Amino acid sequence: MRSSFGKNLKVSIWGGSHEPAIGVDIEGLPLGTEIDMDELQAFMDRRAPGNSPFATKRKEPDVPVAKGGVEGDGLLKVASDIVSFEIINTDTRSADYKALAKVPRPGHADYTARLRYGDQLNMAGGGPFSARMTAPLCIAGGIAKQILAKQGISINAEIYSIGGVKGDAMEAKILEAKEALDSVGGIVEAVVTGLPGGIGGAMYDGIESTLAPILFGIPAVKGVEFGAGFKAADMLGSENNDPFYYDENGCVKTRTNNCGGILGGITTGMPLITRVAFKPTPSIAREQDSIDLETKENTKLVVKGRHDPCVVVRAVPIVEAALAVGILDCMMELDK
Repeated sequence: MRSSFGKNLKVSIWGGSHEPAIGVDIEGLPLGTEIDMDELQAFMDRRAPGNSPFATKRKEPDVPVAKGGVEGDGLLKVASDIVSFEIINTDTRSADYKALAKVPRPGHADYTARLRYGDQLNMAGGGPFSARMTAPLCIAGGIAKQILAKQGISINAEIYSIGGVKGDAMEAKILEAKEALDSVGGIVEAVVTGLPGGIGGAMYDGIESTLAPILFGIPAVKGVEFGAGFKAADMLGSENNDPFYYDENGCVKTRTNNCGGILGGITTGMPLITRVAFKPTPSIAREQDSIDLETKENTKLVVKGRHDPCVVVRAVPIVEAALAVGILDCMMELDK
């Protein structure tokens, strides 16, 4: 199965969690663009499973292998309109998911995927709906980050909160959920600096309209906000408006940044700020109510396998990747 997005920079992600491989095709990268594979691998390692006590024990090296459209070794150069990479899946345990073919997991896409695609789709490990599919997104996003960095644009994300708490209490919150055979959600906040003003457009050409679908394409994302976000609904106009001023260099700035660096879908030149809310991991080891799609009866379910007690821990680079691809896509519009 393939899933695609993008206007000037088109990204197509393919494969499934327990398929032999997953990958990405990227269309529209300028010819001659350099890709530092060591830097890309370091970025991939940030989201790879098996590297944290707060993440799934599934161990995948997530090494991107160029399959076409590039030349060189180590430092690659884009040589074609379409660049392709793949990642071999090396640590699958599909037997953990055999019983789920007829008993859908609450909170997962098992039931809705069956409604849409029938019962032939390989849903082991979540199939094409799995967070595993964010690895190819990170390939595209890691490349986009390298391109943006050369233009002085930096994208940095961090965990904002876990289960409603911040700071040192976040680790304890995850461990508490894990020990209870449960899971917990949270929020990732990202800040983009060095982004010039004037990028984006009105309505559906706006930078928020471009970024939001890419962010919502990340499995487990349930909310996206920019700047003050939902808090703006509780403000007065005099509180929410960001007053303009000229700084000592004659540059236009705003004294506050409730707009999150975006007005009318167009960047202001101030930092772009977004927060992304992730639901708790739906795969939990506690017994849950479900249904048997063959017998048409109610039943009980205990999910087996290896799962993150909190997906937010590994989501930080994924959010950066999504933003990088979307921002680069919007910037490429200026070159047309």
